[in-house]
Amino acid sequence: MTDMVKINLLPWREERRQQLTKEFYIMLGISAAVALLLFILAFYYYNQSLEFQNKRNSFLTAEIKKLDDKIAEIKELESKKAGLIARQQVIEELQASRTQMVHLFDEMVKTIPNGVFLEKITQQGKVITLEGYSQSHSRVSDYMRKLEKSEWFADVELEYIKADTTLVSHEQKFKLSVKLVNPNLKDDSVEEVQS
Repeated sequence: MTDMVKINLLPWREERRQQLTKEFYIMLGISAAVALLLFILAFYYYNQSLEFQNKRNSFLTAEIKKLDDKIAEIKELESKKAGLIARQQVIEELQASRTQMVHLFDEMVKTIPNGVFLEKITQQGKVITLEGYSQSHSRVSDYMRKLEKSEWFADVELEYIKADTTLVSHEQKFKLSVKLVNPNLKDDSVEEVQS
């Protein structure tokens, strides 16, 4: 029994070591392949995301351009609309003032009391200057009150009233101014009264 069988385990260990080394390299290769595959997949995903975002940006840019074109068209239409409204207002003012002179003279006839005579009527813009003669101061005051009550006149101002010694009857010479208001133009009448 003293003779024991001697077994050499070295080749077996060497084989085992080589096998483990081989398995390690295989696992390393598989890991590298998986890492490369993951890298390729991530690159593809981000590339597709970037491409999608670029398409989306292009779409949004095109839509913004369309909206800018529509905004420019709307501004042009608003400008045309403002021009048409201005023309319409001018036409309405012309229509309303078409009979203004007839109404003006009609109102003058209605407001002149007995004993007041107009000698001269002048108009500058909307201001009418009336010059004439009156038998007394009270008749001029009455005339001014009637002008104030008329819807065609506003802001009656007496510039002067004085005795005229050149006439035999010694009448009072006067000069007053009124603003002409067209009651057919509501904005005009409000603006004239406020100014």
